[in-house]
Amino acid sequence: MISLAKSFNKIFGNETLPLIGFLFFIVAVFAIATPKFLSAANFGSIAFQLPVLGLLTLAMLVPILSGGLNLAIIFTANLSGLAFAWTLIQFGGPDAGWVAFALGFMFALVVGALSGLVMGFVVAYIGAHPILVSLAMMIFLRGLGEFLTRGSDISGFPEYMNYIGHGSFLGIPIPLIIFIIVAIICHIMLKKTKHGFSVYMLGSNIEAAEYSGLHTKRTLTLLYTISGVICAIAGVLMAARFNSVRVGHGEALLLVTVLACFLGGVDPFGGFGRVLPVVIALVILQVLSSGLNLLGANQHLSTAVWGLFLIGVMALRWIAGNLPKFIKWKE
Repeated sequence: MISLAKSFNKIFGNETLPLIGFLFFIVAVFAIATPKFLSAANFGSIAFQLPVLGLLTLAMLVPILSGGLNLAIIFTANLSGLAFAWTLIQFGGPDAGWVAFALGFMFALVVGALSGLVMGFVVAYIGAHPILVSLAMMIFLRGLGEFLTRGSDISGFPEYMNYIGHGSFLGIPIPLIIFIIVAIICHIMLKKTKHGFSVYMLGSNIEAAEYSGLHTKRTLTLLYTISGVICAIAGVLMAARFNSVRVGHGEALLLVTVLACFLGGVDPFGGFGRVLPVVIALVILQVLSSGLNLLGANQHLSTAVWGLFLIGVMALRWIAGNLPKFIKWKE
């Protein structure tokens, strides 16, 4: 049993098992607190709500692993969604076919990639701090989006968009399938490719990475571009989920993505983190939100609980890191 646990930790990380145990604990608590929690309707709701937050969290995870940050993920997603919606409208709106969808999706990816490319280039080649660069990009994208839409929504999509946002395949929600595919690709990229190795090296020690011959500037530029592409996918999915596009969609999710990364064991200074624990952390946050909602709690209470979790996680990590030193000092 011990050897099995060690093998599991080696593959998925030491933080995965505790997170799974905590997930089962809160599921048991809410199952006792309200009989509606274990219903198919509730789990279906969680499965449909999780993917958008999950994609945005993956877009945040990639730069954090390098020691950076992307504060522009929400508005990159929304502007990509605007590009997608504009394309559909140009091809007839509700009557737009799958060719229009493909063109709109490609346009959205280009917008997202371009946003990430600009941020990555400035961070890598000019040496500006990622927080300042992404904050500037966030302000620019928000202003541009407000200018283009005059602050209003864009709607009038084909019927198949409703299937993408709310439909299922073999009983599994389409949005969840999209999220799982992107998460698997991110895992493979980070753990099985040279680029992923370079990302972790950058986060651990960028100077050592440069001395070892890694193309740090190219890696930084590429990872922010990848972050932008993931945002674009999230933007298209948000358009399908809400059946409309607006610049302010999902603004409240920005800090939640950071919380999910840190709850999933990602080092805020970069160099360490895995996709699977972050996905489990996302499920925990979504289960908490759903459980509190079934108990009649205000949505703002869920946000407060998420914040307390972040404080608690930081406190526990500090204790775990300093407890051995304290025991040694006492001896």
